[in-house]
Amino acid sequence: MRVEIWSDIACPWCYVGKARFEKALEAFPHRDEVEVVHRSFELDPGRAKDDVQPVITMLTRKYGMSEAQAQAGEENLGAQAAAEGLDYRTRDRDHGSTFDMHRLLHFAKERGRQDALLQILYRANFAEERSVFTEGDERLVELAVQAGLDAGAAREVLADPAAYADEVRADEREAAQLGANGVPFFVLDRTYGVSGAQPAEVFAQALTQAWGGRSPLKPVGQGDAEVCGPDGCAVPRH
Repeated sequence: MRVEIWSDIACPWCYVGKARFEKALEAFPHRDEVEVVHRSFELDPGRAKDDVQPVITMLTRKYGMSEAQAQAGEENLGAQAAAEGLDYRTRDRDHGSTFDMHRLLHFAKERGRQDALLQILYRANFAEERSVFTEGDERLVELAVQAGLDAGAAREVLADPAAYADEVRADEREAAQLGANGVPFFVLDRTYGVSGAQPAEVFAQALTQAWGGRSPLKPVGQGDAEVCGPDGCAVPRH
């Protein structure tokens, strides 16, 4: 069974939702037969790379809330993260473009390090003092190396704006086609959808339902046509 997760590194509920989903997956009896694929989704598509601002400022301007309301929301998110065993800095974080990070995640996917890099990017953005937005490409290269990727190869990806850009945009178009206008968004076997950072119990129910709802293949045509199998290939007889 395949689970696809659309998310953004700048999305705190994606950070929390990933932990809740993984808690449910860890307890799922068929977890070793579940493939998890992370898909790209930008909360601020088209945002300039050098357009970085404090999270509180972004929240007040984008949602029209007061600074006190924005800070209260951050404190609530911090408590939600802590309940899942996650560190979360409720003050002095910044916000910027995540496009390069998504490109790097597609590069990491090809090398089997996508999930590791995603978790490292989440932690760097939400829990560490150093910014993932203001230190340039070398900060992202450093994080890529932590995920087991080659520094030189990661640097080349980041230096080429076209590298994996099509893959990021394809993920985002697909999200729109599936009706996902917010993240995190979980799609199980292209049959069941779960929106938001639901409790682990909801993810467990979705996994069970999706697993049980898989339809066996329905044969079409005659059942005695020639095939190849472990014992060799059938030889036509005339």
